[in-house]
Amino acid sequence: MTRQQTVRVDEESAMNTINEIIAAVEEPPRSFEEYLSYYADRVGDLVNEYIPRGSHPDMDRYLYDPLLDYSKNGGKRHRPLICFAACRAVGGDMARATSAAAAIEHFHTAALIHDDIADEAELRRGEPCLHLTEGMGLAINMGDLALSLVNGTVVNDPVLDDACKVRVIAELIEMTRRTIEGQALDIGWARDGRYDITPEDYLVMATHKTAHYSGAVPLAIGATIGGGTESEIEALRNYGLDTGLAFQIQDDLLNLVGAEESTQKDFRNDITEGKRTLMVVHALQHSEDRDRLIDILSSKEKDPAVLAEAVGIMEASGSIDYARSYAENLTSIAKNRLVDMVRPSTSRDLLVSMADWFVKRLR
Repeated sequence: MTRQQTVRVDEESAMNTINEIIAAVEEPPRSFEEYLSYYADRVGDLVNEYIPRGSHPDMDRYLYDPLLDYSKNGGKRHRPLICFAACRAVGGDMARATSAAAAIEHFHTAALIHDDIADEAELRRGEPCLHLTEGMGLAINMGDLALSLVNGTVVNDPVLDDACKVRVIAELIEMTRRTIEGQALDIGWARDGRYDITPEDYLVMATHKTAHYSGAVPLAIGATIGGGTESEIEALRNYGLDTGLAFQIQDDLLNLVGAEESTQKDFRNDITEGKRTLMVVHALQHSEDRDRLIDILSSKEKDPAVLAEAVGIMEASGSIDYARSYAENLTSIAKNRLVDMVRPSTSRDLLVSMADWFVKRLR
């Protein structure tokens, strides 16, 4: 499909606002899992409309087209979808949150591209990483482009007033900084062979790296644009911090013990990359086989038998169960707090169900 054809298809889908997309489904979703299933593809089309075209054909060839193709393989789109849900939960018009939802997804795209380069990863969502298909230089450029679209998407929104734009952009800037801080800890600990990292250190890293942009900020921005009270905005932000942290722990667990993930080529690559996950740092404190685990984490090991040995060490030390229980407790407490602080609505119930979905995937 040519770029011109792609834009024509996107323009057809642009006739649908998020409100029209939601209304087009006859049976409303009864759970967060159904919410993602019903709307992820259409919301993906919606946010991808905010990826512009270049002023020269080769800009499209080397920059905009590959970035658009990468974003089309965009996963479950939970970040823009929870931004919309938060806006609606406080009584707002979801359509007003569209540019902010797109901005958050652009940031997610940039983070994934740069993360894969830093980790020397090979696969993303079952496909070769962008730096392998397009080359390192162009991949870095595409990640930088996606990052540049974050604030500009909101600045150019004709719907939001200036005061709202300033507040949203301030959230996005802080989100960017905190995510980069968390990424620096994650990469730096691995580079320097740090095995003195504690579970408390991990929680700081994961909260910065993931929880702000995968939970707290999408919810807070959605509530802000929706006209929520300060208490509602902060309640949703805190809910996002707790569930966003559980989301990262969940991803770490699935990389080690997930049934579906076990068939993928990047299964257990967190061990290969020497990641200091919650299970790893707990095992380093409690396992009798600590030295052997350090040997495996330090060797960039890819042998499935050795990777399984590392998982066995974590299981024997209770680290897998510890991480699972920690995430389940986080989501349980977070649900109760949200119900107490945010007015009853179907959107609030969907966000409560988000925590249940995280727990379900952990089992």
